[in-house]
Amino acid sequence: MTRPHDEAGRLPPVPASVVHLLRDAAAEAPERPALRFEGICLNYGQYAGIVGALARRLAARVRAGDRVALVMGNSLDLAIATFAVHALRAQAVPLNPGYSGRELAHMLEDADPCMVLYDQSVKTDLQVLRPALAREALWCTGDGSAFAALQGEACALPADLPVHEDLATLQYTGGTTGLPKGVNIRHRQLAFNIAQREAWLPTRRGAEVVLCTMPLFHVSAVSMSLHLCLYACGELVIHRRFDVKAALQAIAEHRVTLMSAAPTIFYDILKQTDLQRESLISLRACFSGAAPLPRETLQRFEDATGCAIYEGYGMSEAGPCLAFNPMHRERRPGSVGLPVPACELEVVDVEHGATPLPPGRAGEIRVRGPQVMAGYRNLPEQTARTLRDGWLYTGDVALTDDEGYVYIQGRKHDTINVAGFKVYPSEVEQVLLSQPEVGEAAAFGATDERMGQVVHAWVTPAPGRQPDVRRLLDHCAAQLAAYKVPRRIGIVERLPRTSVGKLARNTLEPVATSAPPPRTP
Repeated sequence: MTRPHDEAGRLPPVPASVVHLLRDAAAEAPERPALRFEGICLNYGQYAGIVGALARRLAARVRAGDRVALVMGNSLDLAIATFAVHALRAQAVPLNPGYSGRELAHMLEDADPCMVLYDQSVKTDLQVLRPALAREALWCTGDGSAFAALQGEACALPADLPVHEDLATLQYTGGTTGLPKGVNIRHRQLAFNIAQREAWLPTRRGAEVVLCTMPLFHVSAVSMSLHLCLYACGELVIHRRFDVKAALQAIAEHRVTLMSAAPTIFYDILKQTDLQRESLISLRACFSGAAPLPRETLQRFEDATGCAIYEGYGMSEAGPCLAFNPMHRERRPGSVGLPVPACELEVVDVEHGATPLPPGRAGEIRVRGPQVMAGYRNLPEQTARTLRDGWLYTGDVALTDDEGYVYIQGRKHDTINVAGFKVYPSEVEQVLLSQPEVGEAAAFGATDERMGQVVHAWVTPAPGRQPDVRRLLDHCAAQLAAYKVPRRIGIVERLPRTSVGKLARNTLEPVATSAPPPRTP
């Protein structure tokens, strides 16, 4: 069980909804910059007025409780559309515009939206996928900034704004183990999690500039960029996608103070040979999630920039912020920090999920609190398996230390079973990452006729380095029990990742040989 939180961890005021935050920011500071995207900058008065105008346009087809699919990439339009749908007390269904027709078909059928807003990056014919929708219910928003033209129609937000029990978002999970599941997220979950995140990572009202390069069709970027910035009444600089040179330029030009990113982004920044600390001096904090942050990457980034990285952990079903290294307490490399306030987190036995385990013993994380999802859409059996006796069972394996800091070991279903002995990929990866020539590492189970499974691993080279496979194997043998040592290690330039930066572990192929690849002439 986690420790009680001290006074520094008290929950800040919980907003009525994210739309209330927008309304209040526009009333408090209408001239303050709010959104910046490809040369367009909207202040808070314009932001709220355009959201009001779009909500009025959508109101002819959208009623409270309806679902509206947003098949859009990072843009001004996606931010505005999200709040317009919320303002109508409808449920936003953000979808990756890069999904194939097959992937979109399943999610659109399951969500059954009354409208679909999409941008020009979508190559699939959505009318074919949703033939029951009238063409007027399919809106192409263009290149991402079309809604800025609604300034001439600006109007107040609807008077009947969302309440905590309203459904806010239907977030589809990545579906790495099967078909994606739709997570029903209420406004209560969003509102409480904003306050929970703020308790550990406090913002400065009116003084933050946040760079968003992570995809806003995922809860992580929404929480750590869109909502964080709005809570702070700050300025959000939106990029369509991560480009390292564009990101570094934006930090210097707009005096960015906060940035949330996957570990691969910090890694790519460090690969820049012309990286200048002076150009990043405005950064006061960075936040890392989606995947484990290698200690070497954290240390090198902080040495190069002078900016601290606060690593955290979360999931669509609960928050998404569940734990973070707090700004006002010790940061512990390798840990995702302490559970956020008003959240109970336990590590329990993997087999039955009933027995809380002491510090130092690995087991499944279960949590409960106001930030937990309402359930999965159209999946009562999976909802019942995940939500049991008031607890949400995450499927993530972790251990805690004596102070309550959480250390993720991997996914429950990623556990490698070597002749009956369990191996957690994270332990093997941390040993590999302790070698300076390794940039990233991924351990996984490969089928073995005798042992059932054995450990294989892929690694990427650190900038300017070339891993020596024999040396890595010897290092693992010195640091791990024999059954945990990789049978084979391969070298690749980049590991497969999902659109939000998570390791696509299920796509890893067994390593054919541990011999290094031939050198290029």
